[in-house]
Amino acid sequence: MRIAVTLFVAVAAVIAAVWSWLGASVEMPQAPAGAPGRLDCVSYAPFRGDQNPLGPGTVVEPWQIEQDLAQLKPLTSCIRTYSIDHGLDKIPEIARRHGMKVLHGLWLSSLPELNRRQIATTIELANKFPDVIEAIIVGNEVLLRGEMSAPELARTIREVKAKVPMRVTYADVWEFWLRHRDVAAAVDFITVHILPYWEDHPIPVDQAARHVGLIRQQVVEAFPDKEIFLGEFGWPSAGRMREGALPSPVNAARVLQEVVAQGKRENYRVNLIEAYDQPWKRKLEGTVGGYWGLYDAYERKAKFIWGAPVSNHPRWRWQAAGGIAFAALVFAAAMAASWRRPSPPTSAWVAVAITAAVSGTLIGWTIRNIPIESLSLIDWIRSLSWGAVALAAPVVGAVAIVTGVRVPNFAHVVGRRDAVPGDPVAFVLGALLIFLVVLAVQGALGLVFNPRYRDFPFTALTGAVVPYVALMTAVPTRRDIRANAETVAAAVLALCAAYIALSETFANWQSLWFCGGLAALALSLLPGRAAPGSQ
Repeated sequence: MRIAVTLFVAVAAVIAAVWSWLGASVEMPQAPAGAPGRLDCVSYAPFRGDQNPLGPGTVVEPWQIEQDLAQLKPLTSCIRTYSIDHGLDKIPEIARRHGMKVLHGLWLSSLPELNRRQIATTIELANKFPDVIEAIIVGNEVLLRGEMSAPELARTIREVKAKVPMRVTYADVWEFWLRHRDVAAAVDFITVHILPYWEDHPIPVDQAARHVGLIRQQVVEAFPDKEIFLGEFGWPSAGRMREGALPSPVNAARVLQEVVAQGKRENYRVNLIEAYDQPWKRKLEGTVGGYWGLYDAYERKAKFIWGAPVSNHPRWRWQAAGGIAFAALVFAAAMAASWRRPSPPTSAWVAVAITAAVSGTLIGWTIRNIPIESLSLIDWIRSLSWGAVALAAPVVGAVAIVTGVRVPNFAHVVGRRDAVPGDPVAFVLGALLIFLVVLAVQGALGLVFNPRYRDFPFTALTGAVVPYVALMTAVPTRRDIRANAETVAAAVLALCAAYIALSETFANWQSLWFCGGLAALALSLLPGRAAPGSQ
């Protein structure tokens, strides 16, 4: 057992070292210039927890808005809103008590009756709170969504403009301003959205500030007689990678501070999206949609302090400790089972160590991702399933490695009762592999046919696959047994891996990691399987 103890100590050191590296705080390049912590403006939606604007029943109580504006006041004196529904019409009155200005948004859509109510209420509020409402934003990305024509939008803007005392604008992504230049004649200034993460060709974080500057200059040149207001800029702190654009707390803090500082240097205003995470957006945009806030949705805690170092894994010590404990469980299971096979070879213990090191390192990351990537019941079932197989496979795999148990055919696990393996370790090992393959195929096909808002479960896949790869190398497999189901699954996984890697580009390391896991799983399925009960 001395070799097992020695290897465990080495594995624990590796897990601690990796998490120390992952959790290291990163220095921010600069804090925003000007008054400390003061931002030009921040998009604000007051929805918390399960609240959302997708149905008519949600009403935000004024006390929620009071709390939020009290928290935002030290950060900015301006908030941007998007609608008057769900209690948001109370925002100007509350903002007045906090000495804040409002860029008041009215929501336009393809529904004329709802549009009329938005317009009428906005005009009423604008004339009641002219000291609070700094400007009216008539519609948000309605051209992008294709819900109004440009001439119809221009008429609506002019209608509102004729009845309010403050300036009026319209907000959309930069491409649609350049496509519909006639709309500019109806507005007092242009509100443009530049979101490098969502570009058709996503922009990596280290190029994002430069990209904003270049795109804004294009808009300035297209409309030389108009003020150009950067009405939305932001970066998500969690979610799937798009090409080289990686959501993370460090990247969000870095690029927000860079663009705010750039705006102050070049004398243009920047509105950040957004004040608080909005979980309901995950229904529309996947995981990443819910993580654009400066503060989290539930506890209302700041994700970073302006100008201070930021960590992508601030609780890394707990994740490292949990990983070491899980590695100890893997070794304990192997040691408890080693009596079935006196003196397991050194190669078996090395395979156990590799399994424990990889799964122990990744299990904390996997568990952390479960609530982040889960919103609906189906999301929770899928994420918990990935977590379960990532927890179970290393333990069962370690037992199989030291006892020399081979993985049975799928047909032996789910076929006739007399074909089911008599060894419970072999049966569970095979059942877990089937479960893993089903999850992997479902995830891979989703990323092939509908990838835009799907996450890459790369940590869970890796933690679950490595035990089977280690077992394949430690326990020689028989190659004289045909395994048709495994062959088909391996082909599907391999083809999906190749397609995903190419479509997501080689800049996306989350995609490449996930595809590597798919390829490793496919490889572990190809060798023949053991007959029932064979060793």
